[in-house]
Amino acid sequence: MSHRPAFTRIATLLSLLVVSGAAWSQAAFPAKPIRIVVPVAAGGGADKVARMVSEKMGQSLGVQFVIENKAGGSGTIAAMDVARAAPDGYTLMQCYVATHSTNPAVLKIRYDPIADFAPVGMMGQTANVLVVGEKNPAKNFQDFLAQARANPGKLNFSSAGSGSATHLIMEYLENQAKVDLVHIPYKGAAPAMQDLLAGQVDAMFPSLTAALPQIRAGKLRALAVASPKRDPLLPEVPTIAELGFPGFSAIQWWGLCAPAKTPDDVVARLNKALNDALAQPEMKQRLGDLAVEPTQLSPQQFREFLVTEVDKWTRLVKDTKLKIEE
Repeated sequence: MSHRPAFTRIATLLSLLVVSGAAWSQAAFPAKPIRIVVPVAAGGGADKVARMVSEKMGQSLGVQFVIENKAGGSGTIAAMDVARAAPDGYTLMQCYVATHSTNPAVLKIRYDPIADFAPVGMMGQTANVLVVGEKNPAKNFQDFLAQARANPGKLNFSSAGSGSATHLIMEYLENQAKVDLVHIPYKGAAPAMQDLLAGQVDAMFPSLTAALPQIRAGKLRALAVASPKRDPLLPEVPTIAELGFPGFSAIQWWGLCAPAKTPDDVVARLNKALNDALAQPEMKQRLGDLAVEPTQLSPQQFREFLVTEVDKWTRLVKDTKLKIEE
């Protein structure tokens, strides 16, 4: 007697179980805590944004989001961790301007910011602002440029490190305004800001999130913002674009990225939870207190934004023949 029909029925049943199991697994996402790797130390503006947004996402998805701070290497350590993680939606990264915009332009990185990641969406953005200390004689942007042109190679600026956004934005300004400033790199934005406040350096181009408390306290003077339009938190401060440099734009931003090959339906679910969180009035208020504008993008829109950012900073470094100190 032949057992082939019985064997065939068993094989068919097993295949159906495998398929239905896979479908159930996808439908059940998320079924366990989700890890977000944050490429900066705990306590700063980026870390606060990640914790605020992920808390609301967790409430929406019914799981806990676990923040893992993994600072170092201008974010490359965190980026490599996530790029190599399983593409199942349970490991995400808070990507930002360094990891997915400027690093590819200035560092020999071992990851591709586009090919190695599945963009989920943007969390928010903020302006970068040109600031000087309270005792600096420059009262406005024009004063600062006049001062720089009268003293080529003498005025200096601090940054969070060679190749950081705070460095490249000032190089961008130097290139556009035809001025020569001396770069003083620090190991992080905090010490760079401290020496600016102490009068040890002349200027800096931090994010508004980092600078706003000191601006409001009168310890820093905001001369111009690098955003496309004036910031509602500093409506009296002009944009660099309106001061004679049309198109000048350099924003600080934060988003969520998953490893490449993360299933589209998982990315879509994460994107919906992210955008739903950003749409809540309470979240808008809390992010606004950090000078962060919630920004809702689809995964495709976020991918297009990343491609544009990488291209912009790569062209800038090439055009200025900028050499980064190792």
